Amino acid sequence: MPSRDFKRTDRIGAELRRELGLLVHAAVRDHGLPSTSVSDVEITRDLDWATVWVTTMLPEQGLPAVKALNEMSHEIRHALAHSGMRMRRVPELKFKYDDSVDKGERIESLLRQQVRDLAPPDGGERD
Repeated sequence: MPSRDFKRTDRIGAELRRELGLLVHAAVRDHGLPSTSVSDVEITRDLDWATVWVTTMLPEQGLPAVKALNEMSHEIRHALAHSGMRMRRVPELKFKYDDSVDKGERIESLLRQQVRDLAPPDGGERD
């Protein structure tokens, strides 16, 4: 029976991600926020809370965007309640910055540097 609950939260999380993506896009346009997109939504099993992971075009814009979205969370939650989703209760929203892209770019940069360091200095093949 627990697996059914987890699949339900996954399904609801995916629906929330789509709807919140539209609402965050509108908030970016209407309130002059940095370009922000929803990367994932994690919802608790009791459907009371949803953590909304967002990314921005520039990493330094992440924290100001998250702060603004958390301040607007009541307004976004209200809009979500009046969207096409059929939910008895709309979860409380908590926005967080998703730094996985930044971490991935950092790892890729380190790997490229490692390859450059291991390459022979004359650009030829190693023995």
